[in-house]
Amino acid sequence: MTIPWKRLPFLTFLVLATFVFVYPLVWLVSASLKPRSQVFDNRLIPEVFQPENYARVFDTAPVMRWLMNSLTVGFMAAAAVTLSSALVAFGFAYFRFRGRNLLFGVLLSTMMLPGAVTMIPVYLIWNRLGMIDTQIPLWAQNLFGSAFYVFLLRQFFLGIPRELFEAARVDGCGYFSMFRRIAFPLCKPALVIVFVFEFKASWSDLMKPLIYLQTPDYFTMPRGLKSIIDAFALSGHYEWELAVAASVIAVVPMIVLFAFGQRYILDGVATTAQKG
Repeated sequence: MTIPWKRLPFLTFLVLATFVFVYPLVWLVSASLKPRSQVFDNRLIPEVFQPENYARVFDTAPVMRWLMNSLTVGFMAAAAVTLSSALVAFGFAYFRFRGRNLLFGVLLSTMMLPGAVTMIPVYLIWNRLGMIDTQIPLWAQNLFGSAFYVFLLRQFFLGIPRELFEAARVDGCGYFSMFRRIAFPLCKPALVIVFVFEFKASWSDLMKPLIYLQTPDYFTMPRGLKSIIDAFALSGHYEWELAVAASVIAVVPMIVLFAFGQRYILDGVATTAQKG
């Protein structure tokens, strides 16, 4: 077997980079299996294994309910922003009209607007609608799309030969039918990327649940973890082994999601590189 000496520095860099990225997760899993006195000892292999930490987490708080809430909110948010952004992106990619580039530039300029600027007005709108302390504000805002995702999907739609759409028009297809039968299936990798990115963003979001949710039964997983830590602070008795175990439980669904979606993500990146 020939040793690729020329590639050795690159392979060494990849190994070191992999270790840097994997170490926090390995540490988290290791700490979740330790007794409280050893949680922060930085040993990757626990001296004393305490797997009952996970059972105690489910006994201490309604973690399963929080997980289901996060799954529901994450799926609704991801599906809403994927569909709405795809519709807008298809419109910008297919239709030719005066001022299209200017309108698209205005849309992209909204990405420069910090979320903190619109936080209070948006809260007042949901409060006026009587939807505070519900999960609707956590995902319904995505029904209006996202400028970044519109930009991403528009690039994919522009890569589809226009002749396909013209042929469909000759066969009697309407605009929505062209979107559903041609554009949507051909851009599956891009749509999966948008779905996974938004699901991850919704899953790890703490700010919105912190603002809109008050009832523990409606908490998402990040909001639930925050309530656990707050309870420790009030009691002055920090059970860090439970907090770490709950964090591991919160990470697992994202690992599973990436495992199923990584092929589409890589296809999307490769397609983008070819277009560039």
